[in-house]
Amino acid sequence: MVDLGMVNWARAQFALTAMYHWLFVPLTLGLSFLCAFYETIYVRTGREEWKRLTKFWMTLFGINFAIGVATGIILEFEFGTNWSNYSWMVGDIFGAPLAVEGIVAFFLEATFFAVMFFGWDRVSKNFHLFSTWMVAVGSNLSALWILVANGWMQYPAGMAFNPDTVRFEMQNFWEVLFSPVAMAKFTHTTSTSFMVGSFFVITVSCWYLLKGRHIEMAKKSIVVASVFGILSTCYAAWTGDESAFVNASTQPMKLAAYEGLYDGERGAGIVAIGILNPAKQPGDKLDPFAFEMKIPGLLSLLANRDLNSFVPGINDLVYGNEQEGIVGVGTMMEKGKAAIGDLTAYKAAKKSGDEQAAQAALARFTPNQPYLGYGYLLSPEQTVPPVATTFYTFHIMVFFGVLALVLFACFLVFTVKDSIAEHKGLLWFGVASFFLAMLASQSGWVVAEVGRQPWAIQGLMPVNVATTNIGAGSVQTTFFMFLAVFTLLLAAEIKIMLKQIKIGPEGL
Repeated sequence: MVDLGMVNWARAQFALTAMYHWLFVPLTLGLSFLCAFYETIYVRTGREEWKRLTKFWMTLFGINFAIGVATGIILEFEFGTNWSNYSWMVGDIFGAPLAVEGIVAFFLEATFFAVMFFGWDRVSKNFHLFSTWMVAVGSNLSALWILVANGWMQYPAGMAFNPDTVRFEMQNFWEVLFSPVAMAKFTHTTSTSFMVGSFFVITVSCWYLLKGRHIEMAKKSIVVASVFGILSTCYAAWTGDESAFVNASTQPMKLAAYEGLYDGERGAGIVAIGILNPAKQPGDKLDPFAFEMKIPGLLSLLANRDLNSFVPGINDLVYGNEQEGIVGVGTMMEKGKAAIGDLTAYKAAKKSGDEQAAQAALARFTPNQPYLGYGYLLSPEQTVPPVATTFYTFHIMVFFGVLALVLFACFLVFTVKDSIAEHKGLLWFGVASFFLAMLASQSGWVVAEVGRQPWAIQGLMPVNVATTNIGAGSVQTTFFMFLAVFTLLLAAEIKIMLKQIKIGPEGL
């Protein structure tokens, strides 16, 4: 019998750790490249003000990097403590990209990290610049392998189920690495992180301009960050479109949830602005929205590259749509329960030495094996993620993406024209921009992870099957321990960051 209390606390603890960790990661990914850009300008021009500017942003990068590593290590340990069934069943696959991340990417960035910080007067300019670029590349390579592992959970490719060990085993490493979901997640996550890093630079620089301090350094920083931000925002829009396109074929329920689409339709529109009806449930006749404004046909175009194509809704995916060839969850649950029964019979026959019965059970099991995870569901409606959470966080993310492009363009134009100091309202908006960017970035992860519930592995393993057989009290205790530790780490980072920002680039 599954302890749902333990499942919910394990979910909460992992969400807590992941969201705290994600406070540091996007800034690391974005700021690493900005440091490389600033140092490249210094090496090309030889001007000392660019060196001071580089060392200042590099110091802030180092503070953030150190605390981000600490929170990331805890995440990996939680797979063993709270999700041991998951680790046992898919460890061969999930562990491979994480191992590559540690052996290759982390060692790459850690090796050159020391040169970047302590090698200014010990190595040549060009080698130091090379080290800074290697830290940026290594940081983003770390993100690649972690997102490949996460992408596999969203779209399990390159593997096969072994009925003898009751484990999923890797068959093709390259299919895991280059799966469309993994590539879409990596490109979209890194591009949005570049936006976050750019807004961090703009936030600090705007504060300096408002205070009348380090004016030239702030302007130079804003120009580079704005250009990088504009390019990153355009790239994020393209990768976001690709992510949605991939979701349409690999996770159609997630796509339906973040658009609040209950009944599928041809020429489906995207909801530009909407308020969901909180009473709406799958299968009922209530209107999904209390208020909505749609752009006609755009969801069909996004999902299938065809304005008149059919996009399935939540009801189609839960209850089936014979006309569109969509099988309902109820049918898949029946096949899943049959697969569980036949797998149990196969294991029993193998144990007793009855090879004929074992082969017969295996022959029945094989065609239903893809539906194995559905056999553990309690109802078809369980496959519907929290629609309101997914819908609103998705639209927060998209809204800020549009706003970001406008902000970056304004900062670039007014700074190049040397009139940025006259626009006090824009400067105050700039001070707040980093925090808005972090909200959008966190929202993106909520869409990705909440939108795939109830699956730990899409279609193969529900979350309630993936947990460790321990009491809820143990997880509850560590939840509050981690909450306290992470809050202290965050407070420490903010204090150190603010102190360094207050000091400024003097003496660096």
